[in-house]
Amino acid sequence: MDLEPGSHQNDRPKKRESWRTVLTLAYQSLGVVYGDLSISPLYVYKSTFTDSIWHSETNEEIYGVLSFVFWTLTLVPLLKYVFIVLRADDNGEGGTFALYSLLCRHARVNSLPNCQVADEELSEYKRDGASLSPKSRFGRKLKSTLESHGALQKLLLVLALIGACMVIGDGVLTPAISVFSAVSGLELSMSEKHHKYLEVPVACVILIGLFALQHYGTHRVGFLFAPVMTMWLLCISAIGLYNIFSWNPHIYQALSPRYMYIFLKKTRSRGWTSLGGILLCITGSEAMFADLGHFSQLSIKIAFTFMVYPSLILAYMGQAAYLSQHHNIESKYKFGFYVSVPEKLRWPVLAIAISAAVVGSQAIITGTFSIIKQCSALGCFPRVKIVHTSSKIHGQIYIPEINWMLMMLCLAITIGFRDTKHMGNASGLAVITVMLVTTCLMSLVIVLCWHQSVIVAACFVLLFGPIETLFFLASLIKFFQGAWVPIALSSIFLGVMYIWHYGTLKAYEHDLQNKVSIDWMLGLGPTLGIVRVRGIGLIHTELVYGIPAIFSHLVTNLPAFHKVLVFLCIKSVPVPHVRHKERFLVGRIGSREHMIYRCIVRYGYRDVHKDDVEFERDLVCSIAEFIRSQGMGAAAGNGGFLKEDGRMTVVGTCSSHPDGIQMSEDEKDPAELPSSSEQNEINSPPLARARKKVRFIMPESLKMDPAARGELRELTEAREAGVAYIQGHYYVKAKRGSGLFRRLAIDLGYDFLRRNCRAQAHAVNVPHACSIEVGMVCHI
Repeated sequence: MDLEPGSHQNDRPKKRESWRTVLTLAYQSLGVVYGDLSISPLYVYKSTFTDSIWHSETNEEIYGVLSFVFWTLTLVPLLKYVFIVLRADDNGEGGTFALYSLLCRHARVNSLPNCQVADEELSEYKRDGASLSPKSRFGRKLKSTLESHGALQKLLLVLALIGACMVIGDGVLTPAISVFSAVSGLELSMSEKHHKYLEVPVACVILIGLFALQHYGTHRVGFLFAPVMTMWLLCISAIGLYNIFSWNPHIYQALSPRYMYIFLKKTRSRGWTSLGGILLCITGSEAMFADLGHFSQLSIKIAFTFMVYPSLILAYMGQAAYLSQHHNIESKYKFGFYVSVPEKLRWPVLAIAISAAVVGSQAIITGTFSIIKQCSALGCFPRVKIVHTSSKIHGQIYIPEINWMLMMLCLAITIGFRDTKHMGNASGLAVITVMLVTTCLMSLVIVLCWHQSVIVAACFVLLFGPIETLFFLASLIKFFQGAWVPIALSSIFLGVMYIWHYGTLKAYEHDLQNKVSIDWMLGLGPTLGIVRVRGIGLIHTELVYGIPAIFSHLVTNLPAFHKVLVFLCIKSVPVPHVRHKERFLVGRIGSREHMIYRCIVRYGYRDVHKDDVEFERDLVCSIAEFIRSQGMGAAAGNGGFLKEDGRMTVVGTCSSHPDGIQMSEDEKDPAELPSSSEQNEINSPPLARARKKVRFIMPESLKMDPAARGELRELTEAREAGVAYIQGHYYVKAKRGSGLFRRLAIDLGYDFLRRNCRAQAHAVNVPHACSIEVGMVCHI
């Protein structure tokens, strides 16, 4: 069929705009994604050529190291991540927890206790075909095995947590080694005596400044990141080309795999241990996958393939070419990066290197904040204060407690080690452990999520597994030379994460076992046997059905309660984002006269929680929309009446149903609202307007029965009177007769974390003046 005239012209600008957007994202990713990977030439050769490896006149050692670096960069970042792992995104998000989230949906191994069948109806949940079964017989059997064995599900969770803990450990080590390596260039410009007392203090000052600026947010200085990294990559490329043509134009011959064999044959066990230094050339590769949510697959691939990868190869080749012609350098820094820099350019290159090190450190610090937010959202990390530093750029957050803790650990590493050798050993083990975890999870994703045969998964594991295992063992051998640091850090964080998850799960099971029957509450009558006063009472609970025990404890001790009761559950689901139109699940408990509702608010692990004012507005508006849909007979099934099966109605936020009910309050100018000829208004009684004016506005075309209008009027009056947040404050104790592990985990670990970490009120931005806590003893 023929196209209409002008259709080609309309398509061309879109295509040009699309490519322009991709190239812009590729340019921006240089500063955010590739900072850590791009600064690796600062310390790779120095960490590899230690006292046990000599640089002989035959150049076999330097050629072998260059060959290892080239093929490691080619196989791991380029082949594994760019061409394979980047395709395993979770609706555009990447990282270890993105892989775990994919597996949770496809195999139903979710660690979150309050899951519902309704969660599987989310658009993001079904987008990647999570409801489909694996095609192969092995895949179906593997899925069944994972779903039926709780021990395997715990093992999968621990594996994901280990990867997350190593990322946090890398957030401590990368800033230390990056800044210290960049500052070490001062050695060539001053005497060893002065350098000894200047190197560590300068590095510490830069680190303190780096962490002190975190609360301003990446977006305030982010415009400098891409130009700095672009300048750095062009700088090391130019220096590399200069050294190649000046010292050894035939250095390209060293890229042959034959030199790897010669290197290991000649150095034997010493060469084996030096692989831990070579491993540092791929630090930051995981960031390509972890930061996928901020960019697109194509932009990250273009940036690495056409800019980062060639620049790094030229830089390493240039260093090797220079070292191949210089065997007797009188300096302890003879294998450092700055030795190969022309003397006239050392000071400018030093300034660019320090700037690039700060940018690379910023990227891993931001990544650490993101991984902790994801862990907290999935119930695997204590609640912390999360500050969103940008209202326009998604994912830029700041966590004060974690920031200062990282700073103290970074300073301790820098002052304690004082050299790149031990820092490199520590950083290498953290990096390769994360890659091994990714390989293990990817093998499951290939079978369960991509529905490929076990042969494809086996080929993936056999190709990359031995390479990463080789580097892992080489790094593990250096346990007492610094590799113990990431193990110690990850063990501490893993213990905190698992104890918090274990305690949270047991507390939920306690709430579930002690919940009050809905029939008992409805048997009290519309007034619940107490005085009902004006206002809305939001009762926080983790339960998605049933009445929490704190409510029965409350009504037996208080003579009055709010006229409108809402059992509010704010939970996370194993998807990165939940659409606004699917945010709320609303149901009614009892009849209209009870004025009791259950509202479940669903967030993805990357979603931003709104502040209290906007959240209250969306919550009340969603209940009003639910009442309106009931009054029009639009609700399906049981009409939103909440029984013990927990079926509810999906209601979006105000912005997701512009043709439905909208709420107007005092701060909105009445002149901006549609005229009464086009709208219906449901107002509160005149006496209530003196305190706060609230009204629900809906189009004339929407008809409701009188009972629904009366219910909306009651809700309007209650909203004007104010909202109170009621939440339980549990004193957690282990049950009598519990084992030693449970007593230690609950009485010491979990209780300590609950007392010293932020309460739920802080996590959901509950105003202190409207908060009511109900104390209870909880034996779990």
